Amino acid sequence: MKDPQQTIGNMADKYSTALISYIDEEGYPVTKAMLKPRERRGIKEFWFTTNTSSNKVKCFRKNPKASIYFVDKRYFRGASLAGTVEVLETPEAKERIWRDGDTMYYPEGVTDPDYCVLKFTAVKGRYYSNFNSEDFEIQ
Repeated sequence: MKDPQQTIGNMADKYSTALISYIDEEGYPVTKAMLKPRERRGIKEFWFTTNTSSNKVKCFRKNPKASIYFVDKRYFRGASLAGTVEVLETPEAKERIWRDGDTMYYPEGVTDPDYCVLKFTAVKGRYYSNFNSEDFEIQ
């Protein structure tokens, strides 16, 4: 892969879903589909919306280790990023990624107590394409 920032960034921006994985209370990995990140800084930081009451938030509060995965089904390639998740509930974080129409998920608006932000920070990644995998570090 010539340029991880561009290749993986394009996948994150183009596709409507991302997969996020966390460790449950019994130590098992759980993977959930999420709407694509609302915001990103390169391939280091990704910002997602979710419900504060969700199981993943409860688990991330106990164990912040996580991974996110972007898949390009058309060309059967994908990128896995490993890192940590912070659960953010500050007004600044919530307002930062709030979008018109979010009241469909959070009826009380940006101050809805069941609305929070997941900030994923990557430390390393693995890219798969053309029957080859490649590990890389993220600065």
